[in-house]
Amino acid sequence: MTEATAPFTPEQDAISDGKNRVWKKFRSHRSALFGGILVAFFVAIALLAPVLPIPDPAATDWGAVRKAPSAAHWMGTDEIGRDVLSRLIWGAQASLLAGVVSVGIALALGVPLGILAGYFGGWTDAVISRCTEALLAAPFLILAIALAAFLGPSLTNAMIAIGISATPIFIRLTRGQVLTVRSEDYMDSALAIGLPTPKILRRYILPNVLPPILVQATLTIATAIIAEASLSFLGLGQQAPAPSWGSMLNTAKNFLNQAPWMAMWPGISIFLVVLGFNLLGDGLRDALDPREH
Repeated sequence: MTEATAPFTPEQDAISDGKNRVWKKFRSHRSALFGGILVAFFVAIALLAPVLPIPDPAATDWGAVRKAPSAAHWMGTDEIGRDVLSRLIWGAQASLLAGVVSVGIALALGVPLGILAGYFGGWTDAVISRCTEALLAAPFLILAIALAAFLGPSLTNAMIAIGISATPIFIRLTRGQVLTVRSEDYMDSALAIGLPTPKILRRYILPNVLPPILVQATLTIATAIIAEASLSFLGLGQQAPAPSWGSMLNTAKNFLNQAPWMAMWPGISIFLVVLGFNLLGDGLRDALDPREH
């Protein structure tokens, strides 16, 4: 004898309706869907790079130096005969990894600090806010370059530098959202009945501040990808012979007249993946905005 299926509670129905409403709103946003397709495409080729039938990105062919696109090399070759398509696909791993890991670092640092500043206030808020303002005084990319130069040239250090540079954005956003949530009536009720602070943070604060943080994270991934390409272009990110779109552009700048395809393909790739994340972030912002519901 099978058990009867338990009916949905009103709270579960509300959550289900909310999810359906968000998905319906997102699906109606055509540019967001296009952005999602672009992001999914680049993620797929990055993950499938080890199994795709492409040459070794580090393999040189001195008989095919700076060859134009052809049937043998669909996107041409570089200054030492390496296949540009292969390096482009493997370079997607470095760029996407840098974007995701950098934003992960910024979230891990920024969200807890923002919650502490917004919820507890007082001297805690004052100390965190002053440190955040000090970091924001330096432009994002300049701060990332300075930190990467201090830590040393490598992809790992570049990701750490970008993550730390993006942290103030999430601190200020989270703090502002927490202050907004604290002014709601249900927060007064939770405090009045004596709920412990960890439970309040887990049940009331964090779920209500996550949507704007998710949107900001998506948009910041695009910024982090550009920052990683910039650091690699300057020699502070991914190191040779490992491929990176930024380092490919750095090499290509010396051969713009003889081999323009060396710069064209990584430039187009950076443009498309950043466009994809920006469109995806805009779509998520519209879908998750409660005023649109």
